[in-house]
Amino acid sequence: MSVINIIILKIVRAIYFRYCSFKWKYGRWPMIWVRTLILILVAKKIGKKPFVGGPSFFMGELYIGDYCNFNGMKIIGDGKVTIGNYFHSGIECMIITQNHRYEGTEIPYDSEFEYKNVTIGDCVWFGNRVTVVNDVNIGEGAIIAAGSVVCHDVPACAIVGGNPAKVIKYRDKEHYYKLKAEGKFH
Repeated sequence: MSVINIIILKIVRAIYFRYCSFKWKYGRWPMIWVRTLILILVAKKIGKKPFVGGPSFFMGELYIGDYCNFNGMKIIGDGKVTIGNYFHSGIECMIITQNHRYEGTEIPYDSEFEYKNVTIGDCVWFGNRVTVVNDVNIGEGAIIAAGSVVCHDVPACAIVGGNPAKVIKYRDKEHYYKLKAEGKFH
């Protein structure tokens, strides 16, 4: 991130936190624009028409696809996060890409970090309060149930839930790929 982007990001964040609880006469759209601008400044690569509808925080190496919707997402840590096209999140979701190293030279952990990479495929939907940890690949078309903790890979078109998240069932793949081929996206 360039020095100019960092300065602009700090100014935008200052404006955001100054007016976060202020009742805008134009409704909630000014805050959505500010949140989306922050995502655009932070991400290394960003696709078409991102939307950040709820309070969100982004850091790390982010690669965001086209038409992604974040309705309250925190991406924490300096690891790499790649999100495909048409991603949707519920509120209070979190992706953690950095942990303390607990098998180091001190206890309970030392001052070094372990960085993780998270890859999320196209058309993935997170319910509310989903947490993703570790090196995880979430397959295309997956649905992650509300309150789930994802710490292992999720296959394409799987519907997972729980702590740790386990496969509950699969979407109808034929129907999913038919809708995708027809370009019927929300």
